[in-house]
Amino acid sequence: MTAVQPRFDAVVHMPPRLQVCGLLAVVDSMDFAAVREQVGVSDSVLSKHVKQLEEAGYVQVRKATRASRLRTSLSLTPAGRTAFDAHVAELRRITGG
Repeated sequence: MTAVQPRFDAVVHMPPRLQVCGLLAVVDSMDFAAVREQVGVSDSVLSKHVKQLEEAGYVQVRKATRASRLRTSLSLTPAGRTAFDAHVAELRRITGG
């Protein structure tokens, strides 16, 4: 495994987006509602942040019908994982961690 090159990422840096990426980094996917609860924001606020991550190519949004209800799940893309890992590495570097 190669070392991640530390790199600040303005898309990832916003606290709600950083939290979303952190949550998704340790799972294959997570329901939108679970992410919303963990981040502690409204549906509309989370939707805006997820849209920015999706437009950057960092998060994939999937919609599926389960038990007659539309469910939205989120997952980190390979590019998103790389960006998150590089951003965290840069934060560690600049804080002496």
